[in-house]
Amino acid sequence: MARDIKKVVLAYSGGLDTSIILKWLQTEYNAEVITFTADLGQGEELEPARKKAELLGIKPENIFIEDLREEFVRDYVFPMMRANALYEGLYLLGTSIARPLIAKKQIEIAKRMGADAVCHGATGKGNDQVRFELGYYALQPDIKVIAPWREWDLTSRTKLLEFAEQNQIPIAKDKRGEAPFSVDANLLHTSSEGKVLEDPWEEVPDYVFSRTVNPEDAPDAPTYITIDFEKGDAVAVDGQAMSPATLLAHLNELGRVNGIGRLDLVENRFVGMKSRGMYETPGGTILLQAHRGIEQITLDRGAAHLKDQLMPQYAELIYNGFWFSPEREMLQAAIDHSQANVSGTVRLKLYKGSVNVVGRKSPNSLYSSNIVTFEEDAGAYDQRDAAGFIKLNALRLRLLGQRGSL
Repeated sequence: MARDIKKVVLAYSGGLDTSIILKWLQTEYNAEVITFTADLGQGEELEPARKKAELLGIKPENIFIEDLREEFVRDYVFPMMRANALYEGLYLLGTSIARPLIAKKQIEIAKRMGADAVCHGATGKGNDQVRFELGYYALQPDIKVIAPWREWDLTSRTKLLEFAEQNQIPIAKDKRGEAPFSVDANLLHTSSEGKVLEDPWEEVPDYVFSRTVNPEDAPDAPTYITIDFEKGDAVAVDGQAMSPATLLAHLNELGRVNGIGRLDLVENRFVGMKSRGMYETPGGTILLQAHRGIEQITLDRGAAHLKDQLMPQYAELIYNGFWFSPEREMLQAAIDHSQANVSGTVRLKLYKGSVNVVGRKSPNSLYSSNIVTFEEDAGAYDQRDAAGFIKLNALRLRLLGQRGSL
């Protein structure tokens, strides 16, 4: 274990695990620790993290707590939503998209404070260790990275609690037993994994859900809302303009009461194993459907279909931690270019766990009722033109048929 690290920036939540890591860095590395706590809308009071850090000997000038909610939604969630990104066709990437911002801020603080290392609390089995560290190295190639879960011998809950007691780290009563499952949360989503969720055959217990009501208990009457878009980004709900974070929080509440956004998924982790997780993404689920709704009438077929082809690769890059890669930036440029005319209003129906687009309009609409109508179209479309179109497209099939095989 290297001992040449003098100052380290720790991604610090104030919880038991990162508090243990903080003390472990002090004792094992004899390093000056700087804590960084990001407010990404996880719904927790963050001042206790400051007090906990001070209790563990961190100087006030070495404690950083930043409200990143607006930056998170504006610069990370919204660009991802323009791509309609879903990992493996289902997952809205709530945890994945938060990691590059945390990594970016850690590196900024490390440069500002003259730190020679950064540290995260991700385990050696998960995706987050990859996401954090790819972000670190992309932004500061020579940074030293400490990953305690890959180094220490505190490999059981009992050992962690013993270390905490030996070092006078406060342990909440609910932390003394084995955690029933692990939780990660931010303004976009809440994810739960492990323990009671590890058997993919067993249904997720109701007590695991924290962000949404049971769809069966949602209101019996549907909720109708409108979302306004400008160049691919949502800017207003029901005609009321909102900042990105405020808008997502508002959609979260609408999704919560209507039981929208639950996902039970067995996914393929980047490190190679399959894992089962339960995700709640109420506002993001509504936003995705609304964005696809406005794209239906504003995007040309070729652009829309190409976007759908690029989306899985884009989503996989985010999931695997390559937010700061040139290929993600290239894809982002193409996606953003496609959004120039994606402006207008979408009307949605929220009802017992479902969200459906029921109306859309745009000054940039490519939809023409004059052309598509089943009634008299006043010469807007000559149906006889279709015969030549079909014959040209059938030519190769006819040649293959004459040969006797496809």
